[in-house]
Amino acid sequence: MATSKSTPEETRLNEDVDKPSTTAPGDGPADTTDPDERATSATPDKAAAAKAGHGTVNAVVPLPKRKPAERKGKDRTETYTALRPDGTEVTVERNIETGESSVQGG
Repeated sequence: MATSKSTPEETRLNEDVDKPSTTAPGDGPADTTDPDERATSATPDKAAAAKAGHGTVNAVVPLPKRKPAERKGKDRTETYTALRPDGTEVTVERNIETGESSVQGG
């Protein structure tokens, strides 16, 4: 008889060190889909995991979230020309600090 397991769509760190971590397909044990989440290693409870029948155990836990540093000064930008697929020349401006891009012309 087949059992169905729900597959998580995102990976988050948790405090459980007595069972395997729950991850989305393709993610590793210290991965997270939260860009502000940070991991640190922890001492796993291997005995409790083994007693519960788990072959692996979570060994990373989340750190407190950092407060973003207040940005000072003017953003750095770069501007360059590029061609659209139809051959039209456009100007692209990219903000180096935020990664945002905009296209002018064409």
